[in-house]
Amino acid sequence: MTIAQNDPDDRQNDDGRAGGGRYNCLFLLGPTAVGKTAVGVRLAVALGGEILSADSRQVYVGLDIGSGKDVAEYAVPHDVVASLNPALAARCGDTYRVPYHLIDVAALPREYNLFDYQEDFYRAFLSVQSRGALPVVVGGTGMYLDCILRRYDLLPTPENPALRAELERKSYDELKALLIAEKPDLHNTTDFADKARIIHAIEINRYRQSAACAAYKAARPPRPELRPLVLGTTLPRPLVRERIARRLRERLDAGLIAEVERLHANGVTWERLDQLGLEYRFVSAYLQGTIADKDTLFEKLALAIGQFAKRQETWFRGMERKGIAIRWLPETADVEARLAAALRLVRA
Repeated sequence: MTIAQNDPDDRQNDDGRAGGGRYNCLFLLGPTAVGKTAVGVRLAVALGGEILSADSRQVYVGLDIGSGKDVAEYAVPHDVVASLNPALAARCGDTYRVPYHLIDVAALPREYNLFDYQEDFYRAFLSVQSRGALPVVVGGTGMYLDCILRRYDLLPTPENPALRAELERKSYDELKALLIAEKPDLHNTTDFADKARIIHAIEINRYRQSAACAAYKAARPPRPELRPLVLGTTLPRPLVRERIARRLRERLDAGLIAEVERLHANGVTWERLDQLGLEYRFVSAYLQGTIADKDTLFEKLALAIGQFAKRQETWFRGMERKGIAIRWLPETADVEARLAAALRLVRA
């Protein structure tokens, strides 16, 4: 499905870049706990779409409560469907389940990386398009969103044990000088964080210059064309903190601690759980005794999630500075008001 967009205040070129044209997908981004799923699901119903998740934890099987998969929200009552899309309502029963993708696609403890997400995203995007449906991307993981919207050129980097062993024998300063010499235009200073990061950066750089990489790129199927309309949704910061606290209490009551206990009992290490986001990190600390009680757990975790939401908003502002046009919806908790505003933008 392609959506016409004729907003006179933001005319796009004929190829769909910022400034007038036609969109073939929607993105709905925003910080945690602002109700993205509720708005996104209704957008998908109204526009005949399917959801593509952009959440770095919902990709994992078993991370259910702590990641907030909320798959029950994808089941929409018939009367709501009828109010948004009568033609779709005529074909569905009492409940319509909005199709979703990129949730539960990876197993622990393997790390699902940005390259994995980009590859899976393109496959899911083409699959949705092949059914004549509109891809509606919903999430708040900034790197996932940015790697698609700004088309990162990500490549798999095969392991090279011989090179790694050679590099491991060098000092930090030797490795840093080597990377600068091999890649003088390097801008990502985080590659200098420690020896492991520098070694990985050298591995990637050498692979990119290899014949194997050239062959991979030649054989790789072309990426689908994306002409996105990017919508943003957030709420006033005090309300975000209030919603974070309420949602955290609900997740603890729903069995978040038991979920983390079960994951650890099934072989997921404390170290791996620490990498899986704030809920899993703080609950793991509680289970190991470094957080004294549940009240302290709640207070510390609610504060940390609030700080994380603030960092997400900073990331989205950074995306705007890099050229991503985000149309922000009204800052209201009313889902229907935000949906109406989104549809006005889509159907302008």
